[in-house]
Amino acid sequence: MPPARLGLPYLGFGVGLRAPHYSHVLTHRPPVDFFEVITENFLDVDGFPGHVLDRVAEAYPVVMHGVSMSIGSSDPLDLGYLRRVRHLADRCGAAWVSDHLCWTGVLGINTHDLLPMPFTERSLRHVVERIRVAQDVLERPLVLENPSSYLEYTASTLTEWEFLARMAEDADCGLLLDVNNVYVSARNHGFDPDTYLGAVPPDRVVQIHLAGHTDRETHVIDTHDRPVADRVWELYRGALERMGPVSTLLEWDDRIPPFPDLLDELCRARTLAAGRTGAVHGHAR
Repeated sequence: MPPARLGLPYLGFGVGLRAPHYSHVLTHRPPVDFFEVITENFLDVDGFPGHVLDRVAEAYPVVMHGVSMSIGSSDPLDLGYLRRVRHLADRCGAAWVSDHLCWTGVLGINTHDLLPMPFTERSLRHVVERIRVAQDVLERPLVLENPSSYLEYTASTLTEWEFLARMAEDADCGLLLDVNNVYVSARNHGFDPDTYLGAVPPDRVVQIHLAGHTDRETHVIDTHDRPVADRVWELYRGALERMGPVSTLLEWDDRIPPFPDLLDELCRARTLAAGRTGAVHGHAR
């Protein structure tokens, strides 16, 4: 079994729990190693979604992935939201809680978009301080994902990968490395994705995301609505060569296919990982 990172377990290969698959998951108990739930879909929710979460958490490891923490905003951290997240994590026994290195709004307005950060020394200090507070309230490590981006700030003095590496060390937090987002941002901004992956501290990467994107030639959009692209698979292979086995999750959020199609795509990740590490880590249920 691969060693734990930040004391967090290696979970194998999982998929996101989405509403169109609730009945299939409860009925068939599909052979995945873990499920990731969107935090906001289950906060203060009972009824059928709450029932599904409870049943899934009884049968599988669960991780939580949020979109509203707004860790980079200049607004004060929403401590009430963080306490609700902690309560949900306790309820489902979440192996970890993740969100995004971004801001989602200011002056109390939520844009429901993952807006990019300026990568400066000042913003780094700001984010590190907020991560420390969030981890204290959550009473567990926070894992932050690199989002896809479509613009850059002229004020930035650090690269995104430099910012991530320093943030993870200074705040003592984990990283969720979205390989597809690395590719999308690299295409949109003209940097080398292999350079990015080579600078990410391996011991901080708790989880990897894989997803599909839409290539418009002049730009790439992170759509999560199709299979993983060949170039993203290549980057995933390179990441595993450098980092070793990492809990890997397939995201699919639009034009969601039947669950067996997700399993086929997840099987490709298992097979590729087996070729890089010499053994298939994780197990079918």
